[in-house]
Amino acid sequence: MDISFSLITMSIMLGAGLAMDAFSVSLANGLNEPKMRLSRLFGIAAVFALFQAAMPMIGWICVHTVVQYFESFERFIPWIALALLGYIGGKMLIEGIHCKCEDCGCTKLTFGALLIQGVATSIDALSVGFTIAEHTLAEAIVSVLIIAAVTFVICSAGIFLGRKFGTALAGKAGILGGTILILIGLEIFITGVFF
Repeated sequence: MDISFSLITMSIMLGAGLAMDAFSVSLANGLNEPKMRLSRLFGIAAVFALFQAAMPMIGWICVHTVVQYFESFERFIPWIALALLGYIGGKMLIEGIHCKCEDCGCTKLTFGALLIQGVATSIDALSVGFTIAEHTLAEAIVSVLIIAAVTFVICSAGIFLGRKFGTALAGKAGILGGTILILIGLEIFITGVFF
């Protein structure tokens, strides 16, 4: 296996590009939960990294097996992302409006909501499977591991920033976080459907 500098560079750039939606969602999660423990913070970043690695690998597998089915599914990706992020963002927004106490945890991120966020922010990464389709299996695995590492670092930074500003925003963080998620869903939808 020959891992080239260009493969590493391309994977880092792909990871950074793919992680931007996950970064924004991580920022919203940090805003929503400013007293989050480090173990939880790194766990959330790891979930985003896992999804950002899994989706391109699934795309790579689809290209090498059932590409015709994947192409018909690809047009639904913006709609799915909008629905998932709109649902989670709307729920967070409503809870932020109704939550009157700062420390009661009424807007704390659940594991189910985290999984939905992971899918919604990484589903567009399925198409990266086409980008890495010419790679061997070993090169594709190296590429998605680099993407995961980049995503982990970027999402950790997003949560750290969100926690810092979430403490300052106190009770309004859930509202801001929910709004951010809805806007990300709209951005994915608009760019996916109209551009």
